[in-house]
Amino acid sequence: IADSSESISDSSQSTPAEQTVFVLDDEPAVRDSLRCLLETERYRVETFDSPSQFLESANSNQAACLILDLKMPQMNGMEVLRLVTQQKPRLPTIVLTAYADTPSIVTAMRSGAVNLLEKPCSDLQLLDAVREAMAQSDQQRQQATTGDILQEKIKRLTAREREILEELVAGQSAKQIGIKLGTSPNTVRNQRASIIEKMGAQSLSDLVRMVLVERG
Repeated sequence: IADSSESISDSSQSTPAEQTVFVLDDEPAVRDSLRCLLETERYRVETFDSPSQFLESANSNQAACLILDLKMPQMNGMEVLRLVTQQKPRLPTIVLTAYADTPSIVTAMRSGAVNLLEKPCSDLQLLDAVREAMAQSDQQRQQATTGDILQEKIKRLTAREREILEELVAGQSAKQIGIKLGTSPNTVRNQRASIIEKMGAQSLSDLVRMVLVERG
């Protein structure tokens, strides 16, 4: 199981050339400036001048993050942030604002932002924020991939094995499961061994950990 986890982790660590930074800002000069800076660091950049354009066309199923200007004429910036969080939950968002007071910081973080930078910020601050956001994007994609693999393994179990798995995760012993399901503890133990083997776990504790981690 360790080997497969490591391969998932390795394959999900993207490089700047594989990462996309979305820039949502209504000012052309700001979009151009951010594009120039980010492309210098080899990021792919896609710019948008309206929230509706971004929400309709940006593909967030990749290593990506969003730089969002809170001051948008078409829609309140916080509302844009909430929509992004709802519609593109795996897209880490960096908020830019001209005035970062405590209420706006708290509201932005509660609305789903991973970072908030006050304009004007330095190139170093921005690039550090992008790197942190991309690391989070990679982590989220890795967790999603691991979860998909685990679900595929669970689907290969028989109906009875899935039933026993649920009881094991709930902390029930072989004797307790046998009584509940009307079978012997030895039969439960044999099925438990089969479940552990099919799931690629190293032990019962490893099996329980895998399921609990995937379920959050």
